[in-house]
Amino acid sequence: MSQTVDTTALAPEPPPKTESHPPGLYALFTTEMWERFSYYGMRALLTLYLMKAIGYQEDGALEIYAIYTGLAYLTPLFGGRIADLYLGQRKAVFVGGILMALGQFTLMRPDLLSLGLGLMILGNGFFKPNISVMVGSLYAPDDLRRDGAYTLFYMGINLGAAISPWVTGYLANQFGWGYGFAAAGVGMILGLFVFLFTQRTLQGVGLPPGREATPRATLTFRDWIQVTAVAASLAVAVYGAIEVWPTIRFLWSPSWLPAGFASFAYKAAILVGIVVLFLLATERKADEEMEALHQPFTAADWQRLGVIVVMSLFSVLFWMGFEQSGGTLNIFADQKVDRVVFGREVTTEVFQSINPIFIIVLASAFAALWTSLARRGVRIPSVAKQGVGLMLLGLALVVMYYAEQRAGVVGRVSPLWLVAVYFIFTVAELFVSPIGLSLANKLSHPRIASLMMAFWFLCTAAANYMAGIVKYEIVQPNGYNLWIFLAAMSFFPGLLLLALTPVLVKMSHGRV
Repeated sequence: MSQTVDTTALAPEPPPKTESHPPGLYALFTTEMWERFSYYGMRALLTLYLMKAIGYQEDGALEIYAIYTGLAYLTPLFGGRIADLYLGQRKAVFVGGILMALGQFTLMRPDLLSLGLGLMILGNGFFKPNISVMVGSLYAPDDLRRDGAYTLFYMGINLGAAISPWVTGYLANQFGWGYGFAAAGVGMILGLFVFLFTQRTLQGVGLPPGREATPRATLTFRDWIQVTAVAASLAVAVYGAIEVWPTIRFLWSPSWLPAGFASFAYKAAILVGIVVLFLLATERKADEEMEALHQPFTAADWQRLGVIVVMSLFSVLFWMGFEQSGGTLNIFADQKVDRVVFGREVTTEVFQSINPIFIIVLASAFAALWTSLARRGVRIPSVAKQGVGLMLLGLALVVMYYAEQRAGVVGRVSPLWLVAVYFIFTVAELFVSPIGLSLANKLSHPRIASLMMAFWFLCTAAANYMAGIVKYEIVQPNGYNLWIFLAAMSFFPGLLLLALTPVLVKMSHGRV
């Protein structure tokens, strides 16, 4: 997220270092678990809902999924920056949670699909980055418990993601789609209640900028008025944008623009322009940061920026393949997998829980592995980890190719095919997951830290959008096989990234 204000500076002096974690971590853990329950429960339903309940063809459903997930990864840039400068993280989390709950319940009506998705997208932008910042703000920068805290927090994310497809999928299949979305909405409300009643455990973090952060501080009545007003205003803005969209849509998709890469580049340019204008309009640095704005760029700074650009572009290829999970892989599970297990048919949505279950099982083992290697003096650069992750993803996609070939012969294949694919996906993710926003923070020059953060978010959003459109916009028009195309776009770039590792590590000057 945009870090224009040092949020840790707003918190009171952290408690003495002990082996146990502060109670606030468990409050944030539980809040995030319920929010991810809501998000992933809805995501497990979306493409199937679009095709079965609303009547979209597969290409149309995947396009809507692409737009939704792409924007969901772009709006945190806006929500994070607004929280840093104006709202503070706590109020932003409440605003985001309220919007997402409204969005989930709105999705119960098929005719309000656009409004529901719009509320979800904007709500995610306010919720997701700010709760993560509060986790780090509970600890001093040199506190050795920080890494462990984020590991626990990551487990909360995956616990919610593992449970929700079972619940929402069961309700949707037994009682109707609306009940599945309602369950996701109830999950979000539970998360908000947890956050509301555990505020006093947060040691004063996440309050609005400039407010004295006393250890037991909570939001005031005036804060709640502002939360309500902001959430209501944003909901009205989403509704207004949907009403106006048919009139201005020609600006987004002009008739003279050919489909394919030209259309994608045009839309990307529009989004880049919006982001840059937003950053310029909200630029407000703290006094102590002003000197850094005038520091000249050195050769090392330019090389570090080059590393950010290279790794961001390679990350697009990774997430473009990985994010097939909620789209094409979900459809494959529904149409081409024998879902009868031990005599009972499981819902399609259950397969969306396999990846987070593997994360929960394997994350601690990987953390122990990296620690063990470090103690032996073996340090694997983040660049090399991303390269290995890309190659492993390519392997999983090759497995999917053979699964689809097998389904063409026998009709429906064993669910073990998808279990194998998601297992390799998970291992690949655990190689790549240490690389993210921290990379942009570590390598950016202070003068353009927000701009590079925006670039990272734009690449992540582009990856999610491309994941949804790649099959019908790129692969099929050119006669490629989807899985072989994605495998090639993962494995060979991963191999190239491994070859470039010594150069990129040198260019980072000790920061990768």
